[in-house]
Amino acid sequence: MTSIQLTGAGSLTSHQLEAISLGSRLQLGEDRWQAVEQCRVFLEQLIDDKRRIYGVTTGYGPLANTYVDTAASARLQQGLVYHLSSGTGPLLSKQQVRAIMAARAVTLARGHSAIRPEALQLLLDCLNQDLIPQVPAIGTVGASGDLTPLAHITLGLMGQGDVWWQGETLNAAQALEKAGLQPLNPEGKDALALVNGTSAMTGMAALNTCQAERLLKLSVTLTGLYGELLSGHLEALQPGLAELRPHPGQAWAQQALLNACQDSQLLQQVEQPPPRLPADLPEGEARHHQPLPQDAYTFRCAPQHLGAVKDTLDFHQQVVDREIHAVTDNPLFLPESGEVLHGGNFFGQHIALAADALNNTLITLAVHSERRIARITDPSMNHGLPPFLRGNNNGLHSGFMGAQVTATALVAEMRTQASPASIQSIATNANNQDVVTMGTLAARRCATTLERLSELLAIESLILSQGYELKGGASAGFSKSATQLHRAVRKTADGLTDDRPLAGDIQQLSQQFTNPTLMAPFLT
Repeated sequence: MTSIQLTGAGSLTSHQLEAISLGSRLQLGEDRWQAVEQCRVFLEQLIDDKRRIYGVTTGYGPLANTYVDTAASARLQQGLVYHLSSGTGPLLSKQQVRAIMAARAVTLARGHSAIRPEALQLLLDCLNQDLIPQVPAIGTVGASGDLTPLAHITLGLMGQGDVWWQGETLNAAQALEKAGLQPLNPEGKDALALVNGTSAMTGMAALNTCQAERLLKLSVTLTGLYGELLSGHLEALQPGLAELRPHPGQAWAQQALLNACQDSQLLQQVEQPPPRLPADLPEGEARHHQPLPQDAYTFRCAPQHLGAVKDTLDFHQQVVDREIHAVTDNPLFLPESGEVLHGGNFFGQHIALAADALNNTLITLAVHSERRIARITDPSMNHGLPPFLRGNNNGLHSGFMGAQVTATALVAEMRTQASPASIQSIATNANNQDVVTMGTLAARRCATTLERLSELLAIESLILSQGYELKGGASAGFSKSATQLHRAVRKTADGLTDDRPLAGDIQQLSQQFTNPTLMAPFLT
């Protein structure tokens, strides 16, 4: 098992967080432990001096006007976890919870949250031994951070609730005992440090950005094969277009599509200067029904569309990577200057806006995929391919007709989830949280959109691979990129001859698209 070590002023990237979510270990360097210990000592000095510190010597939220004696510290911290462990709905996935735990550990390891080292060590031990609390998905508004999901994680550290352990669900106390770990008895600021922050939305958003990156690259490959099947024009992929419209994403997309297609013998080559009109064209007249010099927008505008997706994805990743490095609880402690800062770093607006932007960007990928599927299965537009790319052209079989309808349904499903979560503020907590971000809802919904998009691209992969075979396969002059995609699809699903149920093939392919290792053969 690989290990990722966090030292110095560095942080984790989204891709490192994804690696941890899939099983890599997280280790902290000695300098990080020293910072955590220094902050703990600073808090103890403040407590001994009976300073007013939110959540340590006061109540929570609108009850912060209650001062609490330090002798009640343990009860105060325990009560915080208990009253916040009120989530509902389906469970977050184990991979998502691992990402959340890693994101929280990175924040706490900055040494400004005043958690005790032993509490942080337990969080890391559970993560590294794969003892993962089960967390309901619903219950946070992303305002004072992700209180509810983080409380359920902390509850597991305390030996309560259910956890995943060695492939089964166990009571947390039983699993901790099997792992040789002592349950957490929070005191000081332990519980508040663990539950107060944006780590749930950030952890999920990190996974989203990695998965979106892979599906964007897959969309490039699919778009290239689609263009080959319809004898598209290479002219639309030329880098000169991006030079005149200098968005970084478009330049990336022009080059990525050109790389995927440049060895194809099926695309129409660039003619410069453009060809002359027919010599026998009568003066002052028009000649109709000549070959089109350019393609429908699903291929001609692919660099512009995929480039805009890339730029939005890059923006999302930049926001997430910054947030992973951020310290997002309250209050925060600066031992070097002796300051205690009460503020709102837990307010998840950055992630909320970025996740909404990514969600709608992914829906555009789905829209373009569905339009490619519609054109390639329509005999009036697909350049001589059979209707719905049926394998046996005998009138008895319908080919991908049902799958094309499912593709339409998937887009409709995603579109119903397009309204931004970040504008859905609802005041709560006795109007203490009078504006909220809904960042976790935005990140969760984006994860769902990625699931649906994976299913849609699985359908398109099956259909375009069928077209690859119907057009003659590798000997017909397809690009290496198209041949690689076809080979990868056929390792999972056979070509379609007589009609058969396709649901299993779609699900198996889409599940491969969610796994970084299994996804690799599909990408150029």
